[in-house]
Amino acid sequence: MKVMILGAAGQIGRMVTADLLTQTNFDLVLYGRNVTSRLADTVSDRVSLVDGEFEEFDKITNYLVDVDAVYLSFVAKDDLISPLVKILEESGIKRFIAASVPDLYQEITGNFQDWYRANTGIMWTSPYRKAADIIEASNLDYIILRITWLYNEEGNTRVHITHKGEPFVEAQITRQAVSQFITDLFNNRAEYHRASLGLGEPGTEYTKPSFY
Repeated sequence: MKVMILGAAGQIGRMVTADLLTQTNFDLVLYGRNVTSRLADTVSDRVSLVDGEFEEFDKITNYLVDVDAVYLSFVAKDDLISPLVKILEESGIKRFIAASVPDLYQEITGNFQDWYRANTGIMWTSPYRKAADIIEASNLDYIILRITWLYNEEGNTRVHITHKGEPFVEAQITRQAVSQFITDLFNNRAEYHRASLGLGEPGTEYTKPSFY
């Protein structure tokens, strides 16, 4: 299997790369700004690096040859998602995992709601909701990941999954947990298809993230 990671030089992109390399035998195409210098230490017979911007759709298309699945490690608006979904469909890609934000469906409830909305605004009328609608209307085998506020903690991969239509109450989650869950989606240890999933850390039904 070959996976393309768009936005591979970000923190979670790097973690997903490391997890896929250690836990699978997949080949990787790492795409992003200046990745040939920023990710030079990842080069191997399983990893290829492509310098590019998200908006360079022709370049992305050229490197989708033989790719089986794509992870977008960037919360994109509809102006990027619309042409990206089009080229994925035209290239025959099925599996697509996209990072996003909570409250696209007014699902943030409980203690966290006031702080979240004060700090992020109204997500359900935002370009991020429009992007999710485009993905959901596609023929892709998609997963939208609505990820709450992020922090780092080695070894903490605890995750609570909520489905579209269910309340979302968790204030935080580790990048390590998100990376492991994405890895599990790719290697089928986590079986979800055509779903919008909320990712939070169990037991963090706080009024705000603990690191604020």
